[in-house]
Amino acid sequence: MSEIEIKIEFASFFRYYHKMMKNYKNILVLPLLTILISSCNDWLDVQPRSQVEDTELFNTESGYKEALAGVYSSMLSSSTYGKEMTYGFIDVLAHEWDFYYASQYDDATAFDYDAAFPTNYIRGIWSNSYSGIANVNNLLAHIDEKPSLFSAGNHDVIKGEALALRAFLHFDLLRCFGVSYAVNPDQPSIPYSTALSYRVFPQLKVREVAQAVVDDLLEAEALLKAADPIVTGREINESIDNGYLLNRQLHLNYYAVKAILARVYMWMGKYNEALDAADEVINSGQFEWATVANLQAGYDRCMATEHLFALNNLTLKADVANNYFSDDSPYSFAVTRDRLLDYFDNATQDYRFTFLFKAGSATHANNRYLMKYDEPSGTNSYYNFKMPLVRLPEMFLIRSEVEYRNGDSDAARASLNQLRIARNLPALDELPEDFYLELIREYRREFLAEGQLFFLYKRLNRQTILYADVDAVAEKVYTFPLPITETESAQRENNK
Repeated sequence: MSEIEIKIEFASFFRYYHKMMKNYKNILVLPLLTILISSCNDWLDVQPRSQVEDTELFNTESGYKEALAGVYSSMLSSSTYGKEMTYGFIDVLAHEWDFYYASQYDDATAFDYDAAFPTNYIRGIWSNSYSGIANVNNLLAHIDEKPSLFSAGNHDVIKGEALALRAFLHFDLLRCFGVSYAVNPDQPSIPYSTALSYRVFPQLKVREVAQAVVDDLLEAEALLKAADPIVTGREINESIDNGYLLNRQLHLNYYAVKAILARVYMWMGKYNEALDAADEVINSGQFEWATVANLQAGYDRCMATEHLFALNNLTLKADVANNYFSDDSPYSFAVTRDRLLDYFDNATQDYRFTFLFKAGSATHANNRYLMKYDEPSGTNSYYNFKMPLVRLPEMFLIRSEVEYRNGDSDAARASLNQLRIARNLPALDELPEDFYLELIREYRREFLAEGQLFFLYKRLNRQTILYADVDAVAEKVYTFPLPITETESAQRENNK
């Protein structure tokens, strides 16, 4: 089944919905792909829907579950986390790759956002993200109408996840289209959409969007803390609620919300709040480091035990690994052996270097292809099909950075060493002279093809992007231009 994407510019999006609702009182629910986010049984088998009546969709608990699953599945669009917001456009901007499909990404490496391909990538990020937000808003508009529909805390779980999704999508839009908080929190950025409406939402300042993200996350946190099995310890199996609450790492669970709060607080410069949130995740005991045995055997190439939030992509090998990380495909992303050795400071004993890359063959023998998205070699379905969006190592790196900012170098070194030891590297006796450069290099090693390095550069407002010949601050490469429909139809202010 082919992927169906909604590509409607934000300014015209609500006019479209106004006309549709006026005539039909229908809501367009994002079609469920063959890839769904849910448990391992029936919730991966929901049939696609195109248009359904609100009264039909939201008249049963299962309708809310389908609507939520539809938003998760829409995030696997190649325009966003299925490609461009993970290993594609956003990692090309961070100059992660030596090799990529040149005709599609050469302009991106030069930060020419007005060229055809970058314009399309930017438009796709905007329209697909706001389409997902619109569907979340429609769910939230109805979920409190009939609380009796829901069983065993499902109302709070579904509403909590929906609020967290709205926050997650808005925050990544802010990281793309708003200037860094450290640069100017009062610069106009993006709208924060909180309802399905034909009206155009006002463009908010960076600080206003960030606070709205925090508000949604805090409400989600409160709901999930009371009902999420990952917190309450309630045992869930496939016979309970058809297994809906299984596999919490594939949903925005309580600890994923805390991790995203840590990420947002770092963006806002609220470092102690970020530390508190990261520590709660670390101290929960719910997430474990990937083991050398599983890495060596090829069972856990995506480090699934460390996932706080991941998307479930049933075509991960066919659509991602084979097409974009293989020497058999002209579209592949790769680094040279020398570049990879530089990434890892020649520490070839690092588990990530040893077990997560494969060599090319023949004319591509010097290329190294990431195996993070290859099909695991074992039979345990737990390790299959996962694309991580938030992982445990980020919490240790956040903790280390905050401790360093607070002047506690010993604590910062200890936190960094926990990650290093987990990756089979020796503990540091002292911090590197340039702590932030080491932080950047560790993000590169850890989150390659996960789309986080560019945003770290931006948060730190670094002039230099490694391997790029540009003054990133002077050239304002960290902030994407608003789509032209926004600047013309919605008359937005300058966001740079």
